[in-house]
Amino acid sequence: MDPTSQPFKVLAVDDSAIYRKLVEQSLSAERYAVLFAKNGREALDLFAKHRLAVVITDWNMPDMGGLELCKRIRRDFPDCYCHLILLTSNTDKEKVVEGLAAGADDYLTKPFHSGELVARVEVGRRIVELHRQIQAKNHLLEEMALTDALTGLPNRRAIDVWAPRQLSAAARHDFSIWAVMADLDLFKKVNDTYGHDAGDTVLKNFSEILKANTRHSDMCARLGGEEFLVIITHADKEDVRTVVERIRKQFENNKVTVGNATLAATASFGIAGFRGTKPPDLDALVARADTAMYAAKHNGRNRIEFELDSESEVSPKDATRTIPAQAF
Repeated sequence: MDPTSQPFKVLAVDDSAIYRKLVEQSLSAERYAVLFAKNGREALDLFAKHRLAVVITDWNMPDMGGLELCKRIRRDFPDCYCHLILLTSNTDKEKVVEGLAAGADDYLTKPFHSGELVARVEVGRRIVELHRQIQAKNHLLEEMALTDALTGLPNRRAIDVWAPRQLSAAARHDFSIWAVMADLDLFKKVNDTYGHDAGDTVLKNFSEILKANTRHSDMCARLGGEEFLVIITHADKEDVRTVVERIRKQFENNKVTVGNATLAATASFGIAGFRGTKPPDLDALVARADTAMYAAKHNGRNRIEFELDSESEVSPKDATRTIPAQAF
């Protein structure tokens, strides 16, 4: 949800029913959803549940004063910006400074003028809405930085952020993880013959097939050009073979219409797996899958090759030299 579309909620905290009523009357004509708490602990519970935009709190309360409430909100909810207004009958500047140092953004002396309260809440609203807009833009920029612009898939940077945690988890919890490198066959010929728009369409179609066959616990990404990477977890070798073969067949059978021409494209796949107690280096795992993918190219394209697949013609000497003990 867009943070700027969230309802603007105000929490009034005061052990005095009279002042709670005065706040309610002051804000009743405004476009706020106002909640009330009689003490600091009740206020913290409401804040945790509703993530309020503005908190107006009395300084002196029996169980938890406004000063402590401000500190707790800033400490316990660092990712939720809130505008804090202290109500106090104390006009001592040193006390005011103490309140602001505790995390309050503003203060108002009792008895307060209702118009001034509304004006200060409006200041808080503007600041909170600006903060929400900045959060939304930062979120968008973060997504853009981790997304391939053409296909909408995660990019290599996203893999670099996501995969190391998965590799560590695989080693810690003893589950398998597989790297699948995919490269579209003779893709330069597609661009040269039909144009780059046709090439882009082929890339998008392949990306849609990858997304349709990727579980939430896995990840597919475009590394660049016509190269793609899929990370598959919690699967044995035959499960991985089945998934990748399904992707290969769907792409092979997927026709692209360009003007009056209809073209088909294929892809080659290389797979390397890991299961063990020491997480492998991501680049090393991808490099092993890349080597298997080039073997698929060499063996005729439009096929799948596992790293030193037992079904391939690999000499015992080669197998001993290149297969780590923890890999499969």
